[in-house]
Amino acid sequence: MDWAHMLAYFTGTVDQELLLGNEYLAAENRILRAQINGQLLLSDAEKRTLADIGHRLGRKALENVANAAKPDTFIGWYRKLVARKFDGARSRRYPSRPRIDPEVEPLVGRLAKENSNWGYDRIVGYWQVDPIYGVPSIIAR
Repeated sequence: MDWAHMLAYFTGTVDQELLLGNEYLAAENRILRAQINGQLLLSDAEKRTLADIGHRLGRKALENVANAAKPDTFIGWYRKLVARKFDGARSRRYPSRPRIDPEVEPLVGRLAKENSNWGYDRIVGYWQVDPIYGVPSIIAR
């Protein structure tokens, strides 16, 4: 037997196993779907997964396989997924001031209360003598 016949035999065997596995899963899904009463609630992650796979399958294949929702629903989910990905939200994020260390904020507040006659410059000068990283930038004028 030459290699082309062997390759055709093995790929045919693998294809047959995949077809049988898919047929089993489709039958199992139909049976389980029949046992569910009411609407099937899916999380956003589950919708994304089904939408991505459904898009790759195509509408005709989805009509034969899909039990969780109609093919049009999967396609709508996929459109929303793509729209959300390219809506430009990442580019609209503006840089902001870094967060204040939660351990340092009460220290600065306590220092300002204990020394009410000190101004901004004196408090900043105190932290320069006893430095803690980034503290002068968190003291409000």
